[in-house]
Amino acid sequence: MATRQLDSTTVTTLVAEATAAPSMHNAQPWRFRFLPDETLLLLYADLRRAMHRTDPGNRALHIGCGAALFNLRVAAAHAGLTPEVRLLPDPADPLLLAAVHLVEPAANDGDLRRLHPAISRRHTSRYPFAEQDIPEDVRAALRAAAVREGAELLFPGRWHTEAVLELVRDAEGRETLDPDTREDLTHWTRLGPEADVATDGVPEYAFGPHRRDGKAPLRDFAGRRPVADRGAADFEHNPQLALLSTPGDTPADWLLAGQALERVLLEATSAGLATSLTSHPLESPDLRLLARDPVSGSGHVQMVLRLGYGPGGPASPRRPVREVLELT
Repeated sequence: MATRQLDSTTVTTLVAEATAAPSMHNAQPWRFRFLPDETLLLLYADLRRAMHRTDPGNRALHIGCGAALFNLRVAAAHAGLTPEVRLLPDPADPLLLAAVHLVEPAANDGDLRRLHPAISRRHTSRYPFAEQDIPEDVRAALRAAAVREGAELLFPGRWHTEAVLELVRDAEGRETLDPDTREDLTHWTRLGPEADVATDGVPEYAFGPHRRDGKAPLRDFAGRRPVADRGAADFEHNPQLALLSTPGDTPADWLLAGQALERVLLEATSAGLATSLTSHPLESPDLRLLARDPVSGSGHVQMVLRLGYGPGGPASPRRPVREVLELT
């Protein structure tokens, strides 16, 4: 394939779309470096944005960076480029998570280009969803999306869903009782005037209403802190959950999980679904082991998704590209 010199505007656009990806507490734990002579875009982990209490092994950090990597692949395909990806290319530099060689012409990957409009439309929704089943053909498309990235998406049955919800409640109880566990959440939430100018974290306008009734698994970012004009609402009693799993549980698997997660989320957004994520029951090793279906599940659960029909959430803020991209 041929290589063309990419201008800074193109690279900036690619990174801006990459960073629209979700990350734990919207910490945006990534940084990029572009090497123009090689048309190589490097993705690094930013450990200054790690969750030392709730993600001590940086599993969630890798998943967020993997999601950004998938958005980058979609954006590159949309721009007429082929992203040739190498994961963890330098054993001597564990912070270098991926090297993406951008070449042309674009490979014949219409599926990636088809997902491009969903990048700007996908937002985490912490609002009630309708008690409306997701059609089987849509579920099948989401399962296929995960498989394409080397992962598995399982829609648990009723008893397994109840078990996962119970794990969420257990995790919530632990968080309430343990101030150390709440440290990361407090650090990455933005209240009052701070929310209006935030470029990262979860601002109060994205908290969604307080849950008055229902079983939807949602982290309450307000905790016990008052939030003006937040209100309360009834959430779904039969939330539709999906578990994303990978065969292994290494940093490479976490990066694959992030790419699979974002492909599933963009596919769901394209199908008219609202989405939210919870890692609550996966932040404690003992609870995470219990999240897997002992009968039909396999591998290691990396994320719990909540899917359904309802309002899309507001867009959470993003850091300016100049803060995350180094042009050499």
